[in-house]
Amino acid sequence: MSYPLISEHGLIGDLQTAALVSTDGAIDWFCCPRFDSPSVFAAILDEERGGRFRIAPPDGDVVTRQMYFPDTAILITRFLTTDGVGEVVDFMPIEAPERVTDRHRIVRMVRVVRGEMTFALECRPRFDYGRATHELDLDEKAGAMFRSAGMELSLASNSFDMQRDGQDVRATWHGGAGDIGGVVLESAKEGVVRAVDPGDVLAMFNDTVRFWRDWLGRSTYRGRWQEAVRRSAMTLKLMTYAPTGALVAAPTASLPEQLGGERNWDYRFTWVRDASFSVYALLGLGYTDEAAAFARWLRDRAIEQAGDASGPFKIMYRIDGTSDLDETVLEHLEGYRGSTPVHIGNGAADQLQLDIYGEAMDSIYLAHRRGIGIGHDGWIHVARILDWLCENWDKPDEGIWETRGGRQHFVYGRLMSWVALDRGLRLAAELGRPASVERWRDARDEIYRQIIERGWNAERGAFVQHYDTNVLDASNLLMPLVGFIQPRDPMWLSTLDAMDGELVSDSLVYRYDPAASPDGLRGSEGTFSICTFWYVDALARSGRLEQARLTFEKMLTYANHLGLFSEEIGPTGEQLGNFPQAFTHLSLINAAINLDFQLDHGPGWVDLTTPDALAPRVR
Repeated sequence: MSYPLISEHGLIGDLQTAALVSTDGAIDWFCCPRFDSPSVFAAILDEERGGRFRIAPPDGDVVTRQMYFPDTAILITRFLTTDGVGEVVDFMPIEAPERVTDRHRIVRMVRVVRGEMTFALECRPRFDYGRATHELDLDEKAGAMFRSAGMELSLASNSFDMQRDGQDVRATWHGGAGDIGGVVLESAKEGVVRAVDPGDVLAMFNDTVRFWRDWLGRSTYRGRWQEAVRRSAMTLKLMTYAPTGALVAAPTASLPEQLGGERNWDYRFTWVRDASFSVYALLGLGYTDEAAAFARWLRDRAIEQAGDASGPFKIMYRIDGTSDLDETVLEHLEGYRGSTPVHIGNGAADQLQLDIYGEAMDSIYLAHRRGIGIGHDGWIHVARILDWLCENWDKPDEGIWETRGGRQHFVYGRLMSWVALDRGLRLAAELGRPASVERWRDARDEIYRQIIERGWNAERGAFVQHYDTNVLDASNLLMPLVGFIQPRDPMWLSTLDAMDGELVSDSLVYRYDPAASPDGLRGSEGTFSICTFWYVDALARSGRLEQARLTFEKMLTYANHLGLFSEEIGPTGEQLGNFPQAFTHLSLINAAINLDFQLDHGPGWVDLTTPDALAPRVR
């Protein structure tokens, strides 16, 4: 197996697209010009046909290390050999990120820090997921131009002498201690390729350092887990499409939830759920502008979807707000370590998932409490959403986990429908806006009664996944977090105990048991990282504060060497699924903020005198 582990990667980006860099110096995932565009490099999905851009010492006795330049998203891959120590410094310059552009640059600086070292370069783009051919124009001293239908990439250098390798490029560079070289890969390059000016490269590096440190300096977090929270915040920023404020669930597609299995999905889109949860993390860290940008994005989707019989929202969108997410299979790619099929697009886009309305309304309410106002037009759409929900909350749906085994009356969907109506009622009262208050209140209260009567399984002593099963589901960990039930209520403590026995494995949490609750897919999966962070919060609020802290600290040990998390953790601690995953990082931030709060005030403490008592805390 020549594939690096999923965890053996770092992420760089320019707030419109991103790239993965492996510990062996290869860029093996890069889509251009947007997160959801076809790939240029995709060796992580097919080592032979996917394409890669690698700079590293020739094969031999090499030890590698990776780190981020402090307080930035600039990645340094270090190579330790018998002859010397060298580095490849990777970053993407950020210029006017809110302006849509097809021009994106990856800068790869090469430096020898001790002794001497030879670096070998290979650049093998494979456009359109490896389906399109390309031609090469080469100037051995200045660089190369790769031309494919609809896209051109230039590779300019100030040090590498490039040689043709078919329609690809190879090069070498030898240096001694203190020597610096490098290349710049650029899309939408105009004119001919010219050698890179070293001064320009240094200026781009300094500008990129300044951007990230200025952005990070706005954070208000002063809690116990500074390093993990800061890295998570920068990772979320890297996954945000700045022109619209949309957050992708992950920058990758079809990395498997089980090696060799079929649970491989495209996550390069914006889920209403994930982005709504991100508002908690952003506001908890003091990033009001980013939270406001998402609120505008959500408003625009409500306007576009107005009158649609399927509901006020789709569950997910492309980063520009469109909803054409047809799912197809790339049969020519073998998949990560043979994990097929390789999907692009996402067939879950047209599912009914009622929980998204609760998550959206909860984020709108929190934004309101933190000074992000709701204008008249915004309120009209809020009221329309809740009126629609009053008519539709009692329908079976596909649920938060996007199961493909048929619709059910999922408890979590009912829970978040209750949240949506509850927050709508609070907003109407606090803003003094016109609303169908009696109708909303009746629906909210009916949902509450139904969950208690049908979602509670007396035999299990727990709230269950849906009304026709006794299977547990980790999404119900949010019950006390959203205020549906008190965290010391006997019904909740019994549910937590049941989850401990069925879903928790050495502090890691499965979302549910596919064997006991068939979801329409073959195979199994790892523990779901966001559920572990929800578990931390639920433990803390339920009075099990020491266990909550230990669980949180244990979970941090499953991060990769850079502090990044994928979607799931496998049986032997390996990272599985798309990488890095926004859901995991935003839940880490929320858990850290809330755990700090509980540790400062005592186990299970909730300040019910403040209107936003359920929101993440800022120390």
